[in-house]
Amino acid sequence: MNPVLLITGASRGIGAATAVLAAQHGWTVAVNYATHAAAADTVVKQIQEAGGNALAVQADVGDEAQILHMFAEIDAKLGRVSGLVNNAGVVDVTAKVEHMSWARWERMMRINVLGSFACAREAVRRMSTANGGTGGSIVNVSSAAARLGAPGQYVDYAAAKGAIDAFTIGLAKEVAVDGIRVNAVRPGLIDTDIHASGGLPNRVQDLAHLVPMQRGGTAEEVAQAIVWLLSDASSYTTMSLMEISGGR
Repeated sequence: MNPVLLITGASRGIGAATAVLAAQHGWTVAVNYATHAAAADTVVKQIQEAGGNALAVQADVGDEAQILHMFAEIDAKLGRVSGLVNNAGVVDVTAKVEHMSWARWERMMRINVLGSFACAREAVRRMSTANGGTGGSIVNVSSAAARLGAPGQYVDYAAAKGAIDAFTIGLAKEVAVDGIRVNAVRPGLIDTDIHASGGLPNRVQDLAHLVPMQRGGTAEEVAQAIVWLLSDASSYTTMSLMEISGGR
């Protein structure tokens, strides 16, 4: 029986690329989405047509009740998870901190930080050998913004990803004895539509000259790293913050 993997925000971008690649590596994938049902169904169909197994599961990870319902649905339909990718996240329009609202900050932290905490908590409850599980792997999707700061654009997003870095380090130390590995990837300029949602659809192309490799990355390149961290090939790797930034 294939191990079960939950990927949050898997209907597009890095999440979708990871879902497809993970299925190719033998995972049964729960493809989480918040609102893009058709996109999630397309990812599931792509996996199934290639001979894999996947299920679309709706939940807004900014809402604890929806997270609990999502895990209950996965338990019932696929079984206990042994892999989790905390990928779901949001940005906002570019702005300086002095022009940001409380509502913006609350949304940023609720989805990007609290959602990852709650999903990891539910995964640990199922994976932990202390709870009768068989262990597992958690990969958090952070960002190079956590160390760059994103001044004048997304300082709140950068701060949220900084929280994810600290969370990764602390949780990795906490659950290593229970058979769970926790790592993070820190993508840099990756060509996905998250930039358009922040009002800068050409951001990757405009900033590519700042990257030592002189180009943006692809969602598939990030997915390769995530799937490796999920796999037994990285069995002695935990607490790592893997840079996928072309040297930036």
